[in-house]
Amino acid sequence: MSTPESLAHVTPPFADKVPKCTTDSCARDRIFEAAKNLFYRYGIRGVSVDAIAAEADTTKVTLYRVFSSKDELVVEVLQDHSKRVFEWWDSVAAPHAGDPRKQLEALFDGIRSKLCCDEAQRGCPVTNAAVEVVEPDHPAKEVIRQHKLEVNRRLRELCSKLGAKEPQRLGDALTLLVSGIFATRLTSNGAEQVDAVYDAAMALLDSPLGVPRKRARKKR
Repeated sequence: MSTPESLAHVTPPFADKVPKCTTDSCARDRIFEAAKNLFYRYGIRGVSVDAIAAEADTTKVTLYRVFSSKDELVVEVLQDHSKRVFEWWDSVAAPHAGDPRKQLEALFDGIRSKLCCDEAQRGCPVTNAAVEVVEPDHPAKEVIRQHKLEVNRRLRELCSKLGAKEPQRLGDALTLLVSGIFATRLTSNGAEQVDAVYDAAMALLDSPLGVPRKRARKKR
């Protein structure tokens, strides 16, 4: 499998920069990191077990010794990504505890920063997987579903705490905005449209669904 230069440094957003280990004792970690990065660059269907083993500098026999199947590896990669997303979310929201407006502002500013970097040009690993994993009984289906539900639950909860006029509809609108901006990053060569996600989110918060800002009365 060739590695196009344009994708050589692509890594999933919210992922730690983990150095490639070289000892036999961390073969599992090397396989996991290789799968995570290859799935993100080329897609789940576009990466073979042989390619993962080669990228991890190990053998297919070793891979199957620590992971029972490619499907198990896909599930663990997606679970890890989901966990990191919500850990990041909590870290961004924590400094603004008790102020849902500030938390939402920090969240969308953070998403903008994460996706504007070149390394995130492949968008969201979970959304990408949702397109590729079509089998109804694939174990990754539930991981994808739970991740999306949690994003929506958190946004609805913040909108409720904000005192929005229609918190559920506003939360759903923000959820669509999040999904859309990841899709846009995947299909756009640049980050110009991604940079507008913050303004779009603030417009929704100030819309009739949220808490419209009071207009100053004109002096007579």
